[in-house]
Amino acid sequence: MYKKLCVMSLFIMTTLNVGAEPIVTDSTSRSYTDSTSNSTTTVKSPPPTAVAPAITTINNDVCATATSGAVQTQILGISMGTTTRDMNCERIKLSKNLYDMGMKVAAVATLCQDDRVFQAMLDAGTPCPTNGKIGESAKEIWKKKGRIKDEDEVVQTKQSAKEQPIRESGEDKK
Repeated sequence: MYKKLCVMSLFIMTTLNVGAEPIVTDSTSRSYTDSTSNSTTTVKSPPPTAVAPAITTINNDVCATATSGAVQTQILGISMGTTTRDMNCERIKLSKNLYDMGMKVAAVATLCQDDRVFQAMLDAGTPCPTNGKIGESAKEIWKKKGRIKDEDEVVQTKQSAKEQPIRESGEDKK
């Protein structure tokens, strides 16, 4: 019975599709557009920016310090950069190179350009070399030049007096 019912439904479905005609539509469309557009564009962008220059040192064997900065206003921007030489660093490097070449007295004389080293050498009983002389003969020459006072105290140069005193005030020599 089930088979008969399935065959009959299949027969009815196939005969219904044979007699049907396709649906055909025909349409025509026309469109006309006339438009006028007025627009205003406002671009809001950030103000110009002054960028501080990057000052780089390639390696750590350079005795210089880099400084840079920039300022920007609504109208004008300025940026600048500079390097500052570290004279004490240069003195130490020069002294080390002289010592490495076997010129020990010249290395010490280079370091003695710093008043603090000059005073330390004097306090240690080994005055800085001058005119090829070392020891007491060098000390006498320094006294004649006015670099050492009679109390074995170093007379500071004008430049080093600005940078750093040889001794803090009130500190006594031992």
